[in-house]
Amino acid sequence: MGENEIWIPILFTLMPIIITLGYFLMAAYIRKYENIERMAIIDKGLSPDLFKKERNTSGALRASMLLVGAGLGLLIGYSLDRAFDMEEVAYFSMIFIFGGLGLGLAYLIEERKSRNEK
Repeated sequence: MGENEIWIPILFTLMPIIITLGYFLMAAYIRKYENIERMAIIDKGLSPDLFKKERNTSGALRASMLLVGAGLGLLIGYSLDRAFDMEEVAYFSMIFIFGGLGLGLAYLIEERKSRNEK
């Protein structure tokens, strides 16, 4: 091994540790300056209600409906494959069809929820 080749396994071993440490340092840095910003806004006499965040559950709803639709698509695709010997075509088409139906259903649920809030 050459003089520089010894560093490759060392760097690949340390890379996850360095990335994790960098992530946590970045999160701490962002949190520190968010707190400083909040304190400055409060010092100016503005309402602390600006910091309250609304929980948005639409992403979780969309993801869950997509996964439920994909699961149903796999199940229906397996049934079609066994019944008509369709192979991969049944799986992919049913995953896309039922996944799309799940996303459409999530959209309808979100729309109904937003209308009821108004």
